[in-house]
Amino acid sequence: MTETSKTVPGAALSGLRVLDMTRILAGPWATQILADMGAEVIKIERPGEGDDTRSWGPPNVTDQQGRDRGAAYFHGANRGKKSVAVDMARPEGQRILKALAAQSDVVIENFKVGGLAKYGLDYASLAAVKPDLVYCSITGFGQTGPYANRAGYDFLIQAMGGLMSVTGQPDGTPGAEPMKVGVALTDVLTGLYAVIGILSALRHRDATGEGQHIDMSLLDVQVATLANQAMNYLATGKSPGRLGNAHPSIVPYQAFATSDGHLILAVGNDGQFARFCDVAGAPGLATDPRFATNPERVRNRDVLIPILQGLMSGRSMDDWIEALNAASVPVGPINTIERVFADPHVQSRGLRTSPETPQGDRLVGVASPINLSRTPAMPPRAAPDLGADTIGILSHMLDPSIFDLEALMTDGTIADFRTKKDGE
Repeated sequence: MTETSKTVPGAALSGLRVLDMTRILAGPWATQILADMGAEVIKIERPGEGDDTRSWGPPNVTDQQGRDRGAAYFHGANRGKKSVAVDMARPEGQRILKALAAQSDVVIENFKVGGLAKYGLDYASLAAVKPDLVYCSITGFGQTGPYANRAGYDFLIQAMGGLMSVTGQPDGTPGAEPMKVGVALTDVLTGLYAVIGILSALRHRDATGEGQHIDMSLLDVQVATLANQAMNYLATGKSPGRLGNAHPSIVPYQAFATSDGHLILAVGNDGQFARFCDVAGAPGLATDPRFATNPERVRNRDVLIPILQGLMSGRSMDDWIEALNAASVPVGPINTIERVFADPHVQSRGLRTSPETPQGDRLVGVASPINLSRTPAMPPRAAPDLGADTIGILSHMLDPSIFDLEALMTDGTIADFRTKKDGE
């Protein structure tokens, strides 16, 4: 284990230091997870501007005093981090970042392929001075291949990676067109896979003393997470189409209209289907050879679904949910996000939090879903103000005989969050 990663009491990744040179969502999502688990994440931002998503509002987050704390988007992916504002385009800024990297376990970046080489901040340059460094690069299309130099954004990758081809209403129905998912899911999934890669590389480093470069591609992740839809194509040679809220391999597994709203019925096996039919007052459907087994229900979905829709529309949503839950048939409402956070189970799991700023102010936030029994996630900590930790981190980690922080502040190479306030 290297000097930079001595374990200390606390969360699972306490003692791990991450130099975060990412922005937008995929990279910040990865480093937010690492911060949740106790890693010290030093987020590098552009002086005066910061991460692009700081300005991706409204809506903005306010503290309990009603003060604007910046775009909600930024707060959704940057909790628990420290912000250091450094201009990496300047030679002195590059020297600062090299010095920080030399004292870090992990560097993660999402610049275009080769974009950091001109600053001496690419993997080859940093590994030359710290051979055990784990360095993760996140790009749209990866470090190799004919598209490597293209910019990649989640929406584009959802399209190119096939997800939109299986999302949306079927052709010939109202509103039929390929549809993106309502959150930037490819970015989020790439962040998750990046964490898996980083932790795997750290395990190897701890065993061998060797660092390595992790090449994460949004397109790779999107193709890999097509899951059953990818295998359906590979097994048949036929591209799956759009089925709206229906499932290609399970029936009934979709949204149904009740007398006062829609719900989700998710029948996963023949026993659940038989119990549903009993609750619906149509036990004969479960013994009908066309519907008795899931393969037959899939083959005969066009016959079965209209029958079920007729049954579902005759009772209220709450009536169905209560009766089917009592019969252990998976069912649930289609909640708005307001209803999600009002749900008693979501509340009991503590998913809404009140992260605290260094000044003691309380904001709103979402909890980490990772629940470890012995090394739980860190207490909720708010996303940092731009440059909030510049002086604190740099004065601690840099040699004052080499780096004159006051001079660097004066010439604009670094910025502290107080700079703007002092000049107002």
